[in-house]
Amino acid sequence: MQGHPEVIACLNELLRGELSARDQYFIHSRQYEDQGFMRLYERINHEMEEETLHADVILRRILFLGGKPDMRPHAFEAGSTVEEMLRKDLAVEYQVRDNLRAAMVLCEKHHDFQSRDLLLAQLKDTEEDHAYWLEKQLGLIQMVGLANYLQAQMGTAA
Repeated sequence: MQGHPEVIACLNELLRGELSARDQYFIHSRQYEDQGFMRLYERINHEMEEETLHADVILRRILFLGGKPDMRPHAFEAGSTVEEMLRKDLAVEYQVRDNLRAAMVLCEKHHDFQSRDLLLAQLKDTEEDHAYWLEKQLGLIQMVGLANYLQAQMGTAA
């Protein structure tokens, strides 16, 4: 099936964003593991795996529409402290959310409702799981303080 060139280009930008989000989660998860914050490591490693799945869905859709996938992740700068990593991850999720919303509008404009529905599922995951969890973590840091938060992230995962 031949997709609309604008939709394919937009999907490629989403793919590049998912790949950079995956890579950011990848480095952050390993930094958490190295620092002994195993609960954060496991959660962020899980997020990395989910971003990989999101990229896979978009990649397959691009191929289905007759496009050529662009596998070059966008550049990013990893955080260095726990709070900075959480903030950077949340900023990525907000950017992904905004990009998904805009892409869904474009898909509707070109009557590509199947692509829109695939993106809607990813938007739900981005808002209700990824961003929500990150917002909660930053809220916990504010409520209990960074030292107490970090202590709770040590040891084996829940």
